[in-house]
Amino acid sequence: MTNYDHIDRRILSILQVDGRIAAVDLAERIGLSPTTTGERLRRLQKEGFITGFAARLDPHLLGLGLLVFVEVLLDKTTPDVFDRFAMAVRRAPEVLECHMVAGGFDYLLKTRVADMTAYRRFLGEVLLSLPGVRETRTYAVMEEVKNDGPLPL
Repeated sequence: MTNYDHIDRRILSILQVDGRIAAVDLAERIGLSPTTTGERLRRLQKEGFITGFAARLDPHLLGLGLLVFVEVLLDKTTPDVFDRFAMAVRRAPEVLECHMVAGGFDYLLKTRVADMTAYRRFLGEVLLSLPGVRETRTYAVMEEVKNDGPLPL
């Protein structure tokens, strides 16, 4: 890791909340010149601290109102099965996140679909056909309490 100081943390904290902040406004908020701020911002991007910028969309307005977490247990835990599963799950647009975990199952998926009918279709046509899937457990989200938490810098 490179030099990462309190000013970098401040820049990253501000950007997590407002990724569209103008460079001049960002410079003013951290107390540096726009040129110095721009240089720091470019370095943070180049070094991978900032992985991208995107708009957060309202899934309900887009017809994707059901959030579902899924535990996935594979039939074998070998490198080739892990690789095949990971490659296949990356192609499923319904899967927002996929995490290999330690514990009683192998992967935890965060998925988003229109409704329970769409989830049932996704489960049968996509998820259960992924390489190595032996068993799944589904957890439909009843209420999203917090879903936009910035990293604690």
